Amino acid sequence: MALTLGMKGEETTTVVHENTAASVGAGGVEVFGTPMMIALMENASWKAVADALEPGYVTVGTIVNVRHLGATPLGQQVRAVAELVEINGRRLLFNVEAYDERQKIGEGQHERAIVHLERFMQRLA
Repeated sequence: MALTLGMKGEETTTVVHENTAASVGAGGVEVFGTPMMIALMENASWKAVADALEPGYVTVGTIVNVRHLGATPLGQQVRAVAELVEINGRRLLFNVEAYDERQKIGEGQHERAIVHLERFMQRLA
């Protein structure tokens, strides 16, 4: 399978204390935390293209530019969706959005780079 524009990925979670702003020390509020929303968007992005990569290759996040538009309380489900909108060599650009059970709660763009996993990890050793 080849990388093609329009590839989509999705990731969901339920808001529990461990993924709230309060749990990461970001304001002490028991609502879905911005860092967790970004992680959900990243997961949706890599899922969009993971099956299309050559064996031994993965993607890593390089740029995140998102807005957190609304608060989501405990117990609600959150869904992030990502769509591949640009391929520039090994750089991939995704439009990302997040929704809770009531509304859109986040939107923006996320860039990932295709890397050879073994070589990438060797550079860290």
